[in-house]
Amino acid sequence: MTRILIDTDVILDFFFDRQPFSENAAKVFSLCELQEIKGFVTPVIIGNVYYLLRQIAKHEKVVEKLKLLVSITEILVIDKAIIVQALNSPFKDFEDALQNYSAEFDTEIDIILTRNTKDFKNSLLAVMTPDNFMKIKSGGQ
Repeated sequence: MTRILIDTDVILDFFFDRQPFSENAAKVFSLCELQEIKGFVTPVIIGNVYYLLRQIAKHEKVVEKLKLLVSITEILVIDKAIIVQALNSPFKDFEDALQNYSAEFDTEIDIILTRNTKDFKNSLLAVMTPDNFMKIKSGGQ
């Protein structure tokens, strides 16, 4: 089973219905729900999504959405070793470094799914957009 870290932007595409990206984001979450792929997030991603959704919705509604998200994904660990590695990394964005090293540390993550692939150019993992992932998943059709 393919194991993917789903970056914040993909989650926000889905929750904010950001066109034209929300369709493939929804397909990714559907695959997670059907257990055809295993989706992962980090505590930082959950915090960021909460903060951004809270700008437009009440706490209770945001918590409801996050409960749905964590019911179909797993949460990776971010500990001191990952933070130190991120602080000493060549990544330009600290949050991206945290996501990356959390996924690398897990050793079973196959892909980081993000629309900001350039931000992960220093990753040792495969990095792709939801669009590319869905093309590969559907056999390139």
